[in-house]
Amino acid sequence: MIEPSRRTLLGLGAAAAGSLILPRFAIAQADSRPSITVAVQKVSNSNTLDVLREQSNVGERVFFSSVWEGLIGRDWLNGLRKVPLLATEWRRIDSQTVELKLRQGVRFHNGEEMTAEDVVFSFSRERMFSNTEAKNRTTLKAFEQIPTPRPGKELPPEVPAAARRAWPDLIRVEAVDKYTVRFINATPDVTLEGRLSRYGSDIMSRKGWDDAPTYLDWARRPITTGPYKIVDFKPDTYLVLEAHDEYWGGRPPLKRIRFVEVPEVASRVNGLLSGEYQFACDMPPDQIPGIEKNAAFEVQGGTILNHRLTVFDKFHAVLANPMVRRALTHAIDRQAIVDSLWAGRTVVPKGLQWSYYDDMFIADWDVPKYDPKLAQDLLRQAGYKGDAIPYRLLNNYYTNQVATAQVLVEMWKSVGLNVQIESKENWTQIMERGTARGVRDWSNSAPFNDPVSSIVAQHGPNGQQQQIGEWTNDEANRMAEILETSTDWAERKKAFRRMLEICEREDPAYTVLHQNATFTAKPKSIKWKTAPAFAMDFRSGNFSL
Repeated sequence: MIEPSRRTLLGLGAAAAGSLILPRFAIAQADSRPSITVAVQKVSNSNTLDVLREQSNVGERVFFSSVWEGLIGRDWLNGLRKVPLLATEWRRIDSQTVELKLRQGVRFHNGEEMTAEDVVFSFSRERMFSNTEAKNRTTLKAFEQIPTPRPGKELPPEVPAAARRAWPDLIRVEAVDKYTVRFINATPDVTLEGRLSRYGSDIMSRKGWDDAPTYLDWARRPITTGPYKIVDFKPDTYLVLEAHDEYWGGRPPLKRIRFVEVPEVASRVNGLLSGEYQFACDMPPDQIPGIEKNAAFEVQGGTILNHRLTVFDKFHAVLANPMVRRALTHAIDRQAIVDSLWAGRTVVPKGLQWSYYDDMFIADWDVPKYDPKLAQDLLRQAGYKGDAIPYRLLNNYYTNQVATAQVLVEMWKSVGLNVQIESKENWTQIMERGTARGVRDWSNSAPFNDPVSSIVAQHGPNGQQQQIGEWTNDEANRMAEILETSTDWAERKKAFRRMLEICEREDPAYTVLHQNATFTAKPKSIKWKTAPAFAMDFRSGNFSL
């Protein structure tokens, strides 16, 4: 995959984007556009379509670039570089302030025009931050529970928790005029533009929020600006989108998109080959040759900006000793997993980082080496007596998840670790606090090209791992604050290295297994290009028959 440079992605200015506006077509013309069905493993983990509540790989797939849009976007088909989206240009006022000019004439799915009022509301306490405060490194508690019906617009605690994960120091957003806004931070932040482009910094209609009777009513049909609008959503079953013909970027090429949950890989493949589905997502590499034996079909995809992790709860009685967690990391033959389960179609990366960090990339870093003898030595030093370590596992939420877990358990067993798989039905059960939580699966992305977008956002003071009470480290949290507030690039890089040393070596929060990859099968007759991400782009210019 092509990875953009830091200069491209963290530049302080932006060119006007008038050239991105595509020709409009008369809505009254005959609608001969096709409709498609996309078979996915899961539509939403939280049973909502709130971009702040559904912070997941499966959410990225259905949200972008069909439903939600931010002020600064990512060019999904051209190296994920930053591009103007709902803002046409932006500039730095100072180290704590960014001013953006809004695209005029953008219509929400309810027909209302997007203005500065909607942007200010999208980053308000009522919608995003609740009673949390900027410049406060106190970890917020989150429980990762599926929202339940309740009167009023009270936010689930996971929403402000995710908001402060993305915007730890944002004080306010001001409307300068109808089409100009300013984002004002409590501290200097060299990554404000990146934060504006990240998953979760998306714009919603204030009227759409006001018109919904409850948070859950709104969260299951948010009013946004994307090329497709939500017309039907049945949690755990399907999501139906319909063309938003007033879309600022031109008339969408599809009349309707239907995402259906098909958990079993074989059922997704069979449905694709029979014509029931036009796209089948999350294809394991061992299925690709069989699909492509049929000359009418192809599989697209490859590595993406996401790494698969094994995550540890340091408060479990056995895992409280870091030497046991270190033994777990050194007992894993990652390359064997890549070769056997992924057919060499992905790679073992250099820890929780990506080369598109550019100058912030730690080139001489690596994952813990595969060393069974060292793992056994660490267990002896820890006085480990073979006590069981629980491993909470979902049924192939991730591609090859169960097979990977089985391989890991055997690798750990070979050095004397007694890891026991416990099958769970959903993420609420995986995250549930208590003494029985030990090891679990996860993945981490990098929404923009800086370490704060991944290691800090997921493992720092308000990263999900600390918010659910799974891991913490005082020194790592101090390093996270340096990364978030310092404007000295050398100091930031030093802090990043130290955070890697703590999180991956000294007091392991997680261990990286491999870079993630995603593969999508479709008929060759459909002209469509996959992005180096979970997102599926069905905008004008990326779909035809």
